[in-house]
Amino acid sequence: MKAIIMAGGEGSRLRPLTCNRPKPMVPVANRPMMSHIVELLKAHGFTDVAVTLQYMPEAIRDYFGNGARYGINMQYFIEETPLGTAGSVKNAREFLDETFLVISGDALTDLDLSRAVAFHRQRGAMATLVLTRVSCPLEYGVVITKPDGRITQFLEKPAWGEVFSDTVNTGIYVLEPEVLEYIEPGRMVDFSKDLFPLLLQEKKPLFGVVLPGYWCDIGNLQQYLQAHQDVLSGRVKINIAGREIQPGVWVGDGVDISTGARITGPVLIGDGCYIGPGAEIDPFSVLGEGCLIQERASIKRSVLWNNVYTGPGAALRGAIVASRVQVQAHAAVYEGAVIGSDSVIQERSIIKPDVKLWPHKLVESGTVVQNSLVWGTRYPKKIFGLEGISGLVNVELTPEFACRVGAAFASAMGSRGVHLAVSSDAYPASRMIKCALTCGLQSAGAQVVDLGTGITPMQRFAVRQLALAGGVHVRLSPHRSDHVTMIFINGKGGNISRNVERKVENLLMREDFHRAEPQTILPPEFVPAVPESYIEALMRDLDPAVLEEARFRLVVAYDRDNLGPFLEHLIGRLGVIVENLNLPADTPPATWRNYQETLSFLGRRVRETGASAGALLDANGDRLVLVDERGRVIQDNLLTALIALIILRARGGPVVVPVTAPLAIDTLAEKYRGRVVRTKTAVQDFVEKVLGQDEFQFLLNFDALGALTRILEFAAKNGLTLGELVDEIPTFFMDQKEVPVPWEAKGRVIRRLIEDPPTAQLELLDGVKVFHPQGWALVLPDPDEPVCRVFTEGASMEIARSLCDFYIDKISQIAGSAEATG
Repeated sequence: MKAIIMAGGEGSRLRPLTCNRPKPMVPVANRPMMSHIVELLKAHGFTDVAVTLQYMPEAIRDYFGNGARYGINMQYFIEETPLGTAGSVKNAREFLDETFLVISGDALTDLDLSRAVAFHRQRGAMATLVLTRVSCPLEYGVVITKPDGRITQFLEKPAWGEVFSDTVNTGIYVLEPEVLEYIEPGRMVDFSKDLFPLLLQEKKPLFGVVLPGYWCDIGNLQQYLQAHQDVLSGRVKINIAGREIQPGVWVGDGVDISTGARITGPVLIGDGCYIGPGAEIDPFSVLGEGCLIQERASIKRSVLWNNVYTGPGAALRGAIVASRVQVQAHAAVYEGAVIGSDSVIQERSIIKPDVKLWPHKLVESGTVVQNSLVWGTRYPKKIFGLEGISGLVNVELTPEFACRVGAAFASAMGSRGVHLAVSSDAYPASRMIKCALTCGLQSAGAQVVDLGTGITPMQRFAVRQLALAGGVHVRLSPHRSDHVTMIFINGKGGNISRNVERKVENLLMREDFHRAEPQTILPPEFVPAVPESYIEALMRDLDPAVLEEARFRLVVAYDRDNLGPFLEHLIGRLGVIVENLNLPADTPPATWRNYQETLSFLGRRVRETGASAGALLDANGDRLVLVDERGRVIQDNLLTALIALIILRARGGPVVVPVTAPLAIDTLAEKYRGRVVRTKTAVQDFVEKVLGQDEFQFLLNFDALGALTRILEFAAKNGLTLGELVDEIPTFFMDQKEVPVPWEAKGRVIRRLIEDPPTAQLELLDGVKVFHPQGWALVLPDPDEPVCRVFTEGASMEIARSLCDFYIDKISQIAGSAEATG
């Protein structure tokens, strides 16, 4: 038997799901709507099927092909101009030489089509309409029939006062070829509005058959969600792609469900999905292929298409999320919301109920979206954060994106053949991004100088040593082990300026990269023995004899995979006795916070063994924490003060410190007749100021290995222990907190603090610093998150904390006020 599938629908009421695909290709239970219709036709013996197409025809034709994988023969008829439902069928008249069935490609049904054909033949009908009973017929065409099924009246979308029946037209018809004679070719003709009323008027044998079973038109987004609930609850009989691993839980191939994840059926999980520990998948949820559901994420009554990323602690409630969407950590998407393909919902954002986002939208961190977004793109103007460009590996920071960044960076750095270094840490994700970055740099005509694997200070050293224009070091983020950071270096070894960052961002937005001619593309130049050269440079200004004589004993915790070769080589040449804390191998690599959690153990071990000191270093040699012989932890502000003390005693200053540094450093500067230079907290500002001093200060501030060895050497030369050096630093009391502030309120907060300060003494170097009689407070708007950070120092810890709380409350009041930002 022959059948016609009407698949020309645009599906405007399903937007934004149909912005880039025709309605029959919208997935239901992880397969296109139309595939369920094709399987139904095959089950009832329809082996020759024609498909009428109009909107995005290639999407359907490419997917279904000739129908061989379904065991049927398929051919296609395309409308050059819209012809209506009946007109589109007339367009396939050469195919229709026998009784045929017409069915929509964008409905969901399990009706008995064989029974409809048998009824048609028994009645000798020219046309038989398949009818079904619905509880609310207002949105459908109501059909009135006699007891034998002969149709007597049509009511198109009646009001309640006109509802004389609950039997409605399903859009499934069994027709004889002569019906086509009543359809005027080349004109818009609709079955229910034009053709059937004409046949009724001319008293042709027109019948309706009411069939039991399931039928849903899926005309809007609510019906789309309901259709999935009906599939999962078994109301409609279709093939669910997957195996049932427990009652009501279907999973595809290659699904990885972590221990501790909670899945409550009915649920469908597509091929290759990952469900993280503590994640919750509640009833009536559908996950498409390749979805990544991270730890503690929660999904309830939601439909996710393919390759959706749901970050830690994110929540989806009755939402529809299209393909390749990122719902990042702690973001929430609520009932009835629809997120178009390739959109990014950044951390802690909220999508309110019934909001619709069209494809390729970006919702920045902490944003509350209350209205639908149709226009715009997903790319933010600001891509650089506090430490270069960071992102979730293979989700935000993909090889494709890294390649584009490389092309933009090379274009921003100037002429063809510009020499730029690349390096990465030893982890596979970083190496992958480095390779992609290299390709992008080459594509723009840069000469790539490959430094291999190593640490950030090695990259800074090599760029200066080799007189390169700049470089990029790729490392795992110290904050999150699933993130990678690209650090961009200028020719001095510092971080690139904001002007260069903006230039790279603008080039990315415009995709205005230089493209090198094929014959001018340069192969990467590998520089051997860079780690050894870097270690030699560190040794150059040290006095190994002093350190050997001091016979320091260190307890050290560090990343053995990446930093290990550097640390062990350096310490081994200085005669320092080292006990490795033997942290377990990191799989995945530990974050800096994870390492800091070992500090109490490190301090205890230093005291137990009588060691001279303890040291904790991060994987890329950027961060250092010390423990003195008494077990006291020296980090953050105390380490800054210790470094300042050593610079002042060794060189007399000036000493560069961030604006958040304690006033104790000023007291030390007065003692040693030095000068304190305060700078903004951003890395590029701090590095630029330090580079203006000397190599000694640069190593102490931006090279964990350089700082460790020089602090030990200074103590040895002066016959001091680390604890005795710390004792010289005046006691200080500091506190730090953050407060949520919407992006749109940050300007208002800063303006109000300047206009109405609690005291008259202000400093506006970075944020707003307010001086009080017994301390100070600094309010800094965070450039990457919707928060303001408050730093305080007081004459006592109680004063520091009360100042911090005072400003937290004040900021909250300003941010929560309804005042216009002006």
